[in-house]
Amino acid sequence: MKIGVIGAAGKIGQMRVQNILESPDAELAAVLDLEFHRAVAVADGAPAFTDLDRFFTTSMDAVVISTPAHIREPLCLRAFAEGLHVLTEKPLSPTVEGARRIIDAAKKAGKALGAGFNMRYYPSFAHVKEVASSGEIGEIDHVRVYGGHDGLGHFTHDWEYQAEFSGGGALWDVGIHMTDMARFILGEITSVYGVATNTVWNVPGSEDNAVAIFKNPDGIPAIYQACWNDWKGYQSVIEVYGSRGVVRGAYAPMQNLVITMDKPGGAPKRVRKFYPEIMVREKLKSWKSTAILSFGDELADFIRLTRGETGLNCADGHAGLRAVEIAAAVPESTHSGQPVELDNLGDMTIR
Repeated sequence: MKIGVIGAAGKIGQMRVQNILESPDAELAAVLDLEFHRAVAVADGAPAFTDLDRFFTTSMDAVVISTPAHIREPLCLRAFAEGLHVLTEKPLSPTVEGARRIIDAAKKAGKALGAGFNMRYYPSFAHVKEVASSGEIGEIDHVRVYGGHDGLGHFTHDWEYQAEFSGGGALWDVGIHMTDMARFILGEITSVYGVATNTVWNVPGSEDNAVAIFKNPDGIPAIYQACWNDWKGYQSVIEVYGSRGVVRGAYAPMQNLVITMDKPGGAPKRVRKFYPEIMVREKLKSWKSTAILSFGDELADFIRLTRGETGLNCADGHAGLRAVEIAAAVPESTHSGQPVELDNLGDMTIR
């Protein structure tokens, strides 16, 4: 598959380019970035552009969009108008309306839309999904998800935390990955009730903390928190509680705990899983070494998605849209004091 990359010289874009170059199923068709010399530096001999029109004259099958959120919508719409499949970073758009326009364009074009929720591929979180789906812990009773870090010092650029560019605060940042993981476990989220606060950093429109309860169509709840004042540092956690046990996944560091029993309240069996090779690698090469592996797995699944395959771990457009709708729903629920009800989107199919 011939794939172009927009925003190729950025922190994430460079990793996306590397994945394509290393994939046996992909070819780097072209790259686009604002500065020509930076585009050339990552292109590895592929055509490099600063002009969008010239970029799209290159023969390609799909495009990866690794730009700031506030400029993704027109790029997605243009790619679909050109008849291309799209894999774009999260959030899909900084507004619900923009995300819906992207979905509509993908469906009109009959092309695949992948949403960049690469944490589905982190080993500890993938293990949570595997255990929860296997029935090993019985029927799922409830889920807990948490994502947090220590706030504004965590960001490289101002636009990453300013609502007009990013969509909002903790809900749209580290929290949006956990929103997606909750939906990935529950199958869908159709009810959101929560409280968002902004009393620490006081960035207009960007919540510091959000606590919510999500429910799937069967009423199974997820307890959710996204936080920008976790003074302990970065942490993401998923716990799935069943009738006969619990599975927990965390990062960083990467680790799992599985507790199982033969009946509710029976004698527990505990299995802990650590990933020393990941801890050592990240110590030597940084967190990017884990992220790039997850991007590679995501790319492989995205290519399968474009071929119409189903049952993949790759987040589709509906996953991207629902994550944005939830990020907007928590502040709405804060103001109204009432839960926000959402339609059951299900999987997004290509026609």
